[in-house]
Amino acid sequence: MPRRFFTFASVAALAAALSLPAWSQVVGKIGVDWIGNDIIVEAVADPAVKGVTCHVTYFDRSMIDRLKNGNWFEDPSNSAISCSQTGPIEIGEIDLSRDGEEVFRQGRSLIWKDLLVKRIYDKTNNALVYLAHSRRIVDGSAKMAISTVPLYGQQVSWTGSKP
Repeated sequence: MPRRFFTFASVAALAAALSLPAWSQVVGKIGVDWIGNDIIVEAVADPAVKGVTCHVTYFDRSMIDRLKNGNWFEDPSNSAISCSQTGPIEIGEIDLSRDGEEVFRQGRSLIWKDLLVKRIYDKTNNALVYLAHSRRIVDGSAKMAISTVPLYGQQVSWTGSKP
């Protein structure tokens, strides 16, 4: 009985890991002032769309800034995004609804705020739309950025169901 439990738990853990949004890689870190605040640039590969990479930037507060302002556990919601084709495009199973699909999520506070990147397929214009925005549990944020990757004229391979 315990052996079955561990096998089931292993399969469940693997399934959960495969459904997680993409991981990112820091490719740049730019100091913006003398107290140690930085702008971070991360490369995010879309896990369901090979050949598309998004670069997301955000502000990372230093310990000195946190001490000075008294807000220990939160970074600003500001972000920017730029996505482009970085190889042959191969689209797997993606959410084709208007709500889109989460590609990347990163906590921007201890528990209350996330930076998210969502992918939306624009069938009319044959493009992938990537939206970076902040999600807060209590108050929504109007801070957002958008980037599109046109598929028109590109050789695109659909391994999932093509719309």
